[in-house]
Amino acid sequence: MGSPLKRVSGVRWGHLRDATGAAAHGIPPLLSRIAHGDERTARLAVDDLGDAICALGFVVGEATAPTVPFLLELAGSPHTACKAEVFGLLGDICRTDQWHSAAATTRGRGHDAGFQRQRGWEAASRSAVHTGRSVIEGVASSVRPEEATPARTLLRLMDEVPPFPDH
Repeated sequence: MGSPLKRVSGVRWGHLRDATGAAAHGIPPLLSRIAHGDERTARLAVDDLGDAICALGFVVGEATAPTVPFLLELAGSPHTACKAEVFGLLGDICRTDQWHSAAATTRGRGHDAGFQRQRGWEAASRSAVHTGRSVIEGVASSVRPEEATPARTLLRLMDEVPPFPDH
């Protein structure tokens, strides 16, 4: 796998917004703390990253989809200290449908077009999680239950929550 997160610098984080509307430049340091921190540091970083890319556990932002490949990389790394938390965050991202639901409730009233950008963020984020299925399946076959169980849980969720249809 090489050096973890070596492609993080290729993302223009300062041009993206996180789920809170803030500039996403704080995401790379959080990913680094997950990759290189001790277990406590990594868990706190996953929690902070969750606030940034999946606010309240169900609202994604523009920076969420670009962050998912790095979460998948961390989930597949033998050195990640908090894989269960990473899989939990990926599950939260996968199940988000806040903007799709809001658009559906306003359909026909002319307001659903206002949610187009946010619906795109949700669709891209969910699709990014699904793209990492092979990584998740690899961890699900681990002999370590603390890794395999959360990976299997995420796989079941992915089966229940397919990618959004193209609009």
